[in-house]
Amino acid sequence: MAKKKTFTEKELETLSAEEIIDKIQHDNYSLLTTLGSENLRKEMVPVGKACNAAINYFFGSTGPDINPEKHNHAARKKLVKVLSKLAPGSYEGMPKDQKNGLVIGFNHPSLGEIGRILTMKIDIMGDKPMYFPVNLPWYEALAPNYDRIKRLGIVLTPTITPSTWKKMNLKEGTKKYEAANKLKRAFRDIYTNLSHEAVMNGGVIFVAPSATRQATVFKSKKAYDKKEEIIPTMSMLAVKLYSDPKMNCDFLPMAILPPKNYKRGLNFFKKYQLIPGEIMTADYIRKKYFKTKKPKRLEGFDYDFHQRLADKLPKEFWY
Repeated sequence: MAKKKTFTEKELETLSAEEIIDKIQHDNYSLLTTLGSENLRKEMVPVGKACNAAINYFFGSTGPDINPEKHNHAARKKLVKVLSKLAPGSYEGMPKDQKNGLVIGFNHPSLGEIGRILTMKIDIMGDKPMYFPVNLPWYEALAPNYDRIKRLGIVLTPTITPSTWKKMNLKEGTKKYEAANKLKRAFRDIYTNLSHEAVMNGGVIFVAPSATRQATVFKSKKAYDKKEEIIPTMSMLAVKLYSDPKMNCDFLPMAILPPKNYKRGLNFFKKYQLIPGEIMTADYIRKKYFKTKKPKRLEGFDYDFHQRLADKLPKEFWY
């Protein structure tokens, strides 16, 4: 593959986040390399190559390509068949005929659950669009096949998680720091807008509340004991979505139980369990957590959501 292109200072200052994303997708640019984080990009290259090769196989070996709709459906069907063997998982009890849009929050102990989540979604939720915020290193690895991934019904949007932001080690006050900070906020806004569009159209949003790979549901015992703040991933999303009075999407905690002796990677051929918790309806969330008309954060919502995940798992995965 050709060497990654980098953005100039002027491009970082003047291009919109949408234009930055388009260049990453279609013109072989790397924001990570530009910002001096080539090491973070390279970490995901092997996984990205494997995913992209698989996606190319699903489309290249599937017909009829003269009919895009049938071609996409056949590729999705083949993807489920292959992933069921390569990345096995059980997902009994997951909702099949959900009319409202759905936000599914899951604990994120490894990379392995991603393949199992894709299989589950395509298998029982069919053609409903699926929206997935993806950490920037992951996004850059998958960007060359963004359009084909979208044809599978999966819409990826980049995000810069707190963990990645810390690893980027940008010096505050520099032009690169300011540009990256602006893009971090813009990526979040793009994701919020896409999320609104998705759930209004009955789509599914998958999000890891931890915003990073983390072995346990709660980051620490202090977080479990309410002595340490939880990243407000779920409440921020709920506040944004429910600011629209017409919004009726529900929130579903989905506990991930990885196999024994799992590692942080993909854990091929090992079986995961995807365990749905009690669904939190839009009506329930509005009544219990919205104390004012325009809250900035929903007090207690993040903790309760994490607790519902923990309740479905052995105690070793709590904190």
